[in-house]
Amino acid sequence: MKARSAALIFAFLIGVVSLFQLALALGAPWGRVAMGGTFPGVYPAPMRAAALVQIGLLAVMAMVVLSRAGVALRAWRARSRGLVWVVVVLAGAAVVLNLITPSPLERLIWAPVAVVLFLTAVRVAVSR
Repeated sequence: MKARSAALIFAFLIGVVSLFQLALALGAPWGRVAMGGTFPGVYPAPMRAAALVQIGLLAVMAMVVLSRAGVALRAWRARSRGLVWVVVVLAGAAVVLNLITPSPLERLIWAPVAVVLFLTAVRVAVSR
């Protein structure tokens, strides 16, 4: 798979995760499939704010990967060489966390997404 394709897949999945986080922030009762199911139902206000912060972090991660692959923000390309490895580490941590979550539904839905995000981030990171 080419780095460009991997970056586009990464960005698409980040979009999906961001929409899920936005839904949580807006009051969707899906807390049992996030954060280990600690907050089943509608998130409390602090967690809703945290979901919005996570959307920002996810957007930055996507921009770094897209920049590294030469798809967007070419001015970031030099900086993205190192930053993409931060994205790889965060994506790797997400794999572990989604595999060990006590929420079976969260593990079923988000672990495969996290694995694909990790693999596509690595593909972009190792590209020339």
